[in-house]
Amino acid sequence: MSHHTDDHWEYETLRVPRGETKKESADPKVEINELAAEGWRLVETVDYTGGGTKFLIFERSTEPQ
Repeated sequence: MSHHTDDHWEYETLRVPRGETKKESADPKVEINELAAEGWRLVETVDYTGGGTKFLIFERSTEPQ
């Protein structure tokens, strides 16, 4: 049985903030909570080849709620 959906999504990225040393990331909690308040949800991370997170990817529905 085929399930067809016409959901529409938009995406946002957040670059993980780095500390002064550029080796340790800073806590992005404030930015994540701001995006969540706007209806965004975290769906994926993009990592550096050698380890560590480079981007956080968020999505939200473009359909009226």
